[in-house]
Amino acid sequence: MTDPKDQNQISIELNEEVAQGIYSNLAVITHSASEFVVDFVRIMPGIPKAQVKSRIILTPEHAKRLVAALQDNISKYESVHGRIKEVKGSGPVIPLSFGGPTAQA
Repeated sequence: MTDPKDQNQISIELNEEVAQGIYSNLAVITHSASEFVVDFVRIMPGIPKAQVKSRIILTPEHAKRLVAALQDNISKYESVHGRIKEVKGSGPVIPLSFGGPTAQA
């Protein structure tokens, strides 16, 4: 007989290439009525051209769950390591437009 808890579990695989991760120091976020698009960009000093390294497309509901999960993890991180210092104006100022509302993180 199967344990009812097992029916709600998902087995998640992480292959070696994905496990290495992608470094990003800018996120460009656009949205439409049906989706949020998050482009993770790597900007390098002295190089005038930046590259999108990864694009994640989310439903609005999933984007909201992601924000909540990030807020929860930031709170946990700060309770152990101290407040994360935000330096205003330290990030790149890039006039990017992909045809929709844009935010940067």
